[in-house]
Amino acid sequence: MNLRPGGKQAKMRNGWYSNDGVNIIQMMIFPPDHPDHLDKPKGMKQVLVERGLWDNKLNMHCKSCPDDATTCCAKRILELQPDFKGQKSLVQEVIEVAGHLCIILPKFHCELNFIEYFWGAVKCWLREHCDYTFVTLKSNMPKALASVDTLVIRKWQNRMMRWMDAYRADLNAKDAQLRVQAFSSKKYTSHRRVPDRVAAAFD
Repeated sequence: MNLRPGGKQAKMRNGWYSNDGVNIIQMMIFPPDHPDHLDKPKGMKQVLVERGLWDNKLNMHCKSCPDDATTCCAKRILELQPDFKGQKSLVQEVIEVAGHLCIILPKFHCELNFIEYFWGAVKCWLREHCDYTFVTLKSNMPKALASVDTLVIRKWQNRMMRWMDAYRADLNAKDAQLRVQAFSSKKYTSHRRVPDRVAAAFD
């Protein structure tokens, strides 16, 4: 959202806010008969004015909001409003309407998203069977997707779970990697005990 009305910003669906325990529907777009901004998005300032939360000293957003800040900028105030906090992304809504489960995974952590391993294998297969035409790419895509064995996908999932366990144990990235590698064939081949050199890495 922009701070002011109009401009290049999305036309959002109606929101809501509470006033004395009563939920009030708030239009995020000016009505078609508005004298100045007919059928244009309202912007952050107008939305906050209507909710009684606007302060003339507010900036649109801070360069870095403190973790415990609640009124430092217009963006942070809106982020904490219940209708904004409860709004799902368009991608999630489309997926769930189609009857699927949408799981939001952490950004910038490929080790916690085993579909990245899957896509890596698919792209590798496509490169090996490529003649650099779009027609061949379209015909090869289903074959590439089917080329990845289910057992391999389950192994990738197990590897991801080990990363999650390591992070839950408050290990940093380096120590978490040591723990995950401890289960690989290079470092850990026994099914009954953890080798001393691996156990020492955890101390």
